[in-house]
Amino acid sequence: MTHDTSEQGIAMADNTSGRLRRVQERLQRAKPPVLLISCLLMLGLGGLMWLIEAHDAADIFWIAGTVIAWLAATEEVVTALRKGRFGVDMIAWLALIGTLLVGEYLAGALIGVMLATGAALDAAAERRAAKDLHALLDRAPRTARRRLGESIEVVPLDAVAAGDILLVGPGEVVPVDGWLTADTAELDESALTGEPLTVTRGHGELLRSGIVNAGPAFELRARASARDSTYAGIVALAQHAASERAPMVRVADRIAAWFLPLALVAAGAAWVFSGSAVRAVAVLVVATPCPLLLAVPVAIVSGLSRASRLGVVIRDGGALENLGYATTLVMDKTGTLTTGRPTGIEVLTAPGGDLLEVLRMAASADQLSAHVLAEAIVEEANKRDLVLSVPADVHEEAGTGVRAIVDGRVVEVGNLRVPGDGARWACAVRTRAALDGAAVAWVAVDSELTGAVLLTDPIRGDAARTLRRLREAGLNRLVMLTGDRREPAEEVGAVLGIDEVHAEQTPADKVGRVRAESARAATVMIGDGINDAPALAAATVGVAMGARGSTAASEAADVILLTDRLDHLADTMTIARRSRAIAMQSAVAGMGMSLVAMVFAAFGLLPPAAGALLQEVIDIAVILNALRALRGGGDENQRLPQATTRLLQRFSDEHDDMREDLALLREAAGLLADGDLNTAHAALRRVDRFLFDTLLPHEKAEERELYPALAAPLGSAEATATMTREHAEIDRLARRLHTHLEQADADGGITLGQRDDLLACLYGLNAVLRLHFVQQEENYFTLSDR
Repeated sequence: MTHDTSEQGIAMADNTSGRLRRVQERLQRAKPPVLLISCLLMLGLGGLMWLIEAHDAADIFWIAGTVIAWLAATEEVVTALRKGRFGVDMIAWLALIGTLLVGEYLAGALIGVMLATGAALDAAAERRAAKDLHALLDRAPRTARRRLGESIEVVPLDAVAAGDILLVGPGEVVPVDGWLTADTAELDESALTGEPLTVTRGHGELLRSGIVNAGPAFELRARASARDSTYAGIVALAQHAASERAPMVRVADRIAAWFLPLALVAAGAAWVFSGSAVRAVAVLVVATPCPLLLAVPVAIVSGLSRASRLGVVIRDGGALENLGYATTLVMDKTGTLTTGRPTGIEVLTAPGGDLLEVLRMAASADQLSAHVLAEAIVEEANKRDLVLSVPADVHEEAGTGVRAIVDGRVVEVGNLRVPGDGARWACAVRTRAALDGAAVAWVAVDSELTGAVLLTDPIRGDAARTLRRLREAGLNRLVMLTGDRREPAEEVGAVLGIDEVHAEQTPADKVGRVRAESARAATVMIGDGINDAPALAAATVGVAMGARGSTAASEAADVILLTDRLDHLADTMTIARRSRAIAMQSAVAGMGMSLVAMVFAAFGLLPPAAGALLQEVIDIAVILNALRALRGGGDENQRLPQATTRLLQRFSDEHDDMREDLALLREAAGLLADGDLNTAHAALRRVDRFLFDTLLPHEKAEERELYPALAAPLGSAEATATMTREHAEIDRLARRLHTHLEQADADGGITLGQRDDLLACLYGLNAVLRLHFVQQEENYFTLSDR
């Protein structure tokens, strides 16, 4: 009962604070439109009174509109002064006072409308999102199961102390740091490390709060209270990083920094030399920075609108502007540069084994498992259209794997015990897994080891192309920060051409490095995990992969990619630079015209009311120019014809179908290297059939259909010339291999004299084909999603 009351109290406090926060946010959002409506209403009513010759009433309405706008401007000016800067509203504030003092009430009302319009546009461009990482707090457990003797009680998390024995159920978040008291625990640590594969921890190992129990329930002994645990530290890091982020300096403020003193000097000079305060007010009226107040927000809002069409949400205009001049990109690896989930890359079998049958048996046994590797194996089998059997008597043990009856045979899949001095093929599997940074799921049938599935987290198909585009967009320094191991991280960095790679990074390490990069240059950080949230908050601009990434990362970010497309960041960079350039162009052109008008006003050739009307004309001109940001800057002009998209999809699907057959090359090479020439002869026939029945016809079709269709979208036929040359090399090696087979058939088998050249052909084909597939996928097939 005490526990229920405690939880209810916590929930009531959260609901109350949440309601207050939402009310405050609604009131804040309502201020700009209310100001605009009020100023327009006063201007309109004053105009109506003036038309019916009720001039005193007209002046009252116009004075009211001026005062309303002045009060709003005063709030902005005071806020800016407290931050030690002069914003764009200072001139408007002075002009509003001047119109009231010299009796130019219509001019004041017009300036008020322009000021209110700018505030409304700016509010639309800067939809402020809460940066207090609600998702981090929501995900954090509020209670824990504590064992006292033979009983278990649920207590508030704050009541947990070091030394307490806690029970963590399946799928629950580990509430505090502690030592594992059970024999083993299967854990998902991706929230802290970004590593997609689950890990097995043994008795006595330290578990960190924030990770998820991916297996059966276990007990741990608390090492620290919740306040002193890892997860609480991540929340504190994110909040601290967000609070310390340098304030954004907007384009309008940069221009106002020099325009404000210039306008004040011109107005003062006009008053001194003419003796007329009206001239000084007229100068301030035409100097009112409406191009900054209107054109800049319009360009920025247009850029935000363009980005949203691509599935990219940008929190505010300041983030878009900062994105436009960023030069450094810091990236997480898992889920950002890689797919974020393990994928079956190769199935290996014991000598004489059937590759597809091994995969089918493993996937059949794994169908009822929720383990991330089991899901990947089943998905791989489905991709190959294998017919799976329904398993019976399924048993799953955390840290070991699945045991089931499939078609009357006992199938075991997972982390099986393989003797260190086992079969040569099993030793080769372990070596390959270590070199590739892959996880191994061993497969045994009736207690006999029959095969293994190697799984890894592959590089995203669009990663290399996107990074090249990002460099073209002005990001000249690319840095990877990841919690993963050094070897796979450096391999990904080498493949993608990353300038600097930092592996095994904690959330605190990431924040420190992001801050260091941000101190040198405007820095963009992109990530998708909870462990990335503090670093996203610390960056100049944080970008979250929101399609699959954690809510916490999205809450901490300034930019959210709603679709799982990394290349949309490159499009957004282009949009940001174009929008910022148009904003600068509109602002400079508008202020230039205002300078000319200031000269006329200083010489008494432009009274305040006429100056306000002229300023409206200038505003319209610069706003129309700013609206150009609605067009261009993304990938809309790069969309492919439907026929070309269908061709790309067709050939991409054929690549997927052929990928499993590439293993035939290494299989045949392994048999040749072992000296098993008779078995190798049969394997080479399978390779030959694959090459001449499937691969070479596929390449001829690409030359005939796909490459001509890509000539226009890619700019010229030369764009596919490298692929054509690779086709020629593949054809040469295939025919050389075929000649060897013909000779072997004539001689009654492969001879030792042929072995070396056959190995060279097989290894050469394997290398060229794998490179060729990757190049096509990166350069061409990723275009089909545009």
